[in-house]
Amino acid sequence: MRNRSHRHTASMTHIISILTLLAAIAAPLTACTSVDPPPPPEAASSAEIEEGVPGGVFVNTAEISARVAAIDKTDRKLTLLDTDGEKFTITVGPEAVNFDQIQVGDLVKATVTEELVVYLDEEGAASPDAAAGVVALAPKGAQPGGLVAETAQITATVAAIDQENRTATLAFEDGSTKIFPVRDDIDLSQRKVGERVVFTVTEMVAISVEKP
Repeated sequence: MRNRSHRHTASMTHIISILTLLAAIAAPLTACTSVDPPPPPEAASSAEIEEGVPGGVFVNTAEISARVAAIDKTDRKLTLLDTDGEKFTITVGPEAVNFDQIQVGDLVKATVTEELVVYLDEEGAASPDAAAGVVALAPKGAQPGGLVAETAQITATVAAIDQENRTATLAFEDGSTKIFPVRDDIDLSQRKVGERVVFTVTEMVAISVEKP
């Protein structure tokens, strides 16, 4: 099945949460008298599929950044400037040990990688649906950087197959259903209702700091 459905997308709330982490571990850079917007985001995608085999591995990569426009050290708040020139304010928690080193004009950057693996659980070996995450921050005084990774597994059951329109309806454990297009190289006559489809989504954010 294709990856165009049931995948995670980078919403503005999600991007803000990433930038919160970025700003939290940024190292000091030369302050600017005026703050220009950061460069626009860059994105790329790739897919690895085996002809005739349902599913595959789909990877999306995006680079996003924000510039520090103002700092409220008393309330631990940062005003960030996004690529559209708009400002928004975030609060940085006490776990951000490098907060006192942040300066106006700092450019914080993240590479966000989303990997979606889709496969048929023909052997019934998939583990129950679950989510896991890890956060690694640079210690105070160390080189700036960090890593955030989250993995979630979702299992669905094939509820219906439409051979004429080449679609499959999947039923998820929360009771929802969704229709997926099926690639032309998949032999639908070999597929059947009741098969289990596993989605594993891994999202990783690698953090770096660059001079304006």
